[in-house]
Amino acid sequence: MKFQYDDGGRAAAGWKGSCGDCVVRSIAIAARRPYDEVYAALSEGMRTQRLTKNRRRKSSARSGVSVDRKWFKDYMDALGFRWVPTMQIGSGCTVHLRDGELPSGRLVASVSRHLVAVIDGVIHDTYDPSRSGSRCVYGYWKLDEKGGKKS
Repeated sequence: MKFQYDDGGRAAAGWKGSCGDCVVRSIAIAARRPYDEVYAALSEGMRTQRLTKNRRRKSSARSGVSVDRKWFKDYMDALGFRWVPTMQIGSGCTVHLRDGELPSGRLVASVSRHLVAVIDGVIHDTYDPSRSGSRCVYGYWKLDEKGGKKS
């Protein structure tokens, strides 16, 4: 799978260095949204999510984003993405970050401990996470064909 370096607008927004912001980056790239806008929305979600015994309050998206929470799924839905699972319990890995295994379009693919933007078969990230085509894709968020925000 081809790789193209893309920081999602992080440097242009004035952020320096690198951090674990793959969720913000991948959504900004795939949704064609400003990095700061996505960062602010995800930070707000992290600050206001209901706490559990194992989840302490996080102040921003920089310290990680809970992508399994309802508020995150609602945010992705509002941007026009729909979730497509590629693995079932006990099924093993059937889709990889490899040419021909993901559909065309604007995707945010979920791999182990990382989210990555894939646009028409090209990985857009700050590094190549494909592991030479062996990285398993657990599922992906696909932007609807209209490519816009739902009303």
